[in-house]
Amino acid sequence: MAGSLDLHAFITRSRVLKLYRQALRIARRAPPHSRDELRQTMRQEMENNRHCNDKQRIRFLISDGLQRIKDLDEMLDMQGHG
Repeated sequence: MAGSLDLHAFITRSRVLKLYRQALRIARRAPPHSRDELRQTMRQEMENNRHCNDKQRIRFLISDGLQRIKDLDEMLDMQGHG
């Protein structure tokens, strides 16, 4: 079947999509005046790395993304945007 993913690619894709959904959920808690810009930045980050095929780089990007949304989540909590 053309376009099918092997198991590793399927799992990686699932992790990336989960990361993106988490980021968008957290962005909803941001102040109204910055939500659109934050969502656009998140989207651009995903698009910039959309065609990356380097497994080590993808692992790094996922790890970095998880840390960045964790930091954003904590910052919004500290600012009272819970």
